[in-house]
Amino acid sequence: MKDKQQGVLAVLTANTIFGLNIPVTKALMETWMTPMGYTVTRMFFGVLIFWLISLFLKKEQVEKRDFSVIFIGGLMGFIGTQFLFSQALQYTSPVIFSLLMALTPVVVLILSTVFLKEAVSLKKIVGILVSISGAILIIVLSDSGSEMSGNQFLGILFSLLCVLCYAGYLVLTRKVSMKYRPVTIAKWMFLVSALVAFPFSFSELGNQYIYSGNATVTAYAFLVFALLFSTTLAFFLMPYALKRLEASTVSIFMNLQPIIASIVAMLVGQDHFTWDKPIAVILVVIGVSMVVQKRHKPKERFQEC
Repeated sequence: MKDKQQGVLAVLTANTIFGLNIPVTKALMETWMTPMGYTVTRMFFGVLIFWLISLFLKKEQVEKRDFSVIFIGGLMGFIGTQFLFSQALQYTSPVIFSLLMALTPVVVLILSTVFLKEAVSLKKIVGILVSISGAILIIVLSDSGSEMSGNQFLGILFSLLCVLCYAGYLVLTRKVSMKYRPVTIAKWMFLVSALVAFPFSFSELGNQYIYSGNATVTAYAFLVFALLFSTTLAFFLMPYALKRLEASTVSIFMNLQPIIASIVAMLVGQDHFTWDKPIAVILVVIGVSMVVQKRHKPKERFQEC
């Protein structure tokens, strides 16, 4: 029971961090950083912190055949997802972005069905349709009167591409992620991402307003949160939780992210309440829950699809 309680605390903390990081990133994008500047800052910090941590752990050798997956996975999951994440928040609200990102398990199932030929049950198909209906509600009824209404479609497009990129990363790296320690995967993927991004971002880093003498304590606090908590701490908490809880339970906790991000965004004025948002949340949460759960079998626990 103690292990289960620790697992719940870990996954709750990780998803709270991920949820809070959405409005935090939005605040950084509004004034202090560009999407590319924010992305490469996280990439370089990731290289530093995870290679440093690996020095204190037993060395783990990566097979040569797995480096191609790590390379592509690093580009998709780190550069692609993180850049699209920050780019989307330039043009749309944290509420809309977080609700669309909650569709990730649904997209993972669709990609696994198409490319890995995994079986899909009627219940999961219904879950997919319910989740998609929530996403459609978000897109169709997104507030056209907001100050970024002219770019709202662009923000939604980047959000959907972010979902697709992250889901593709999860499907592609599923086997290597089970084969190696999280730190081993992270240090190589961050290194690949940083090396690829560096030629395109070298001139961009010097133009980040947050690195000027005009940056405030609040701006630095936001960046520290993104680096220490979202990029580092949450990364360790998720594998810790997966060792102590059913995979499906961990997946369901992901539904906290849009709820936390929405509440915080509305409290700080990044978005405002409309009737369609809670309905969209309910549809997405119900649909995702149906997708990530399997039928309960005697003496067995739920497993992730």
